[in-house]
Amino acid sequence: MENEGLPALELAFPGPERDSGVAAIKDGRKTALTGLVEIYEHAGEPLPEAGQRFAVLDSDGEPAVVIELVEVRVVPIKEVDDDYAVAEGRGYADAAEWRTAHEAFFRSEGVTEFLGRTPVIDDDTLVVTERFRVVEPEIAVW
Repeated sequence: MENEGLPALELAFPGPERDSGVAAIKDGRKTALTGLVEIYEHAGEPLPEAGQRFAVLDSDGEPAVVIELVEVRVVPIKEVDDDYAVAEGRGYADAAEWRTAHEAFFRSEGVTEFLGRTPVIDDDTLVVTERFRVVEPEIAVW
């Protein structure tokens, strides 16, 4: 299989949040995703780069769709605009609504547990904004 061995990408945490994100990618509503730079640093993972492909996993840990990053930027959270917020495919009306939801997620119990502390989120907090395209909307389980 052409996509065997691709790095896995997990949206949020398993459950309804991940399931709705995977569905939004598959139906074309979601063409962007965001990560907290601090999470990448804590995990010792390199930041993603344009051109990389990922197998997006469903809540069962199975590959659901393959995406390719077309644009990756590291920006202060205050620079995320309305266009990007809508591209996240979660129904955000604007960047303010997007930010409220992302601040809540970045301060969530799961992220706090992973980092060992609750991150401070302010205007200058760095996030990784990633725009992508779907490469393979339906992929076989490996």
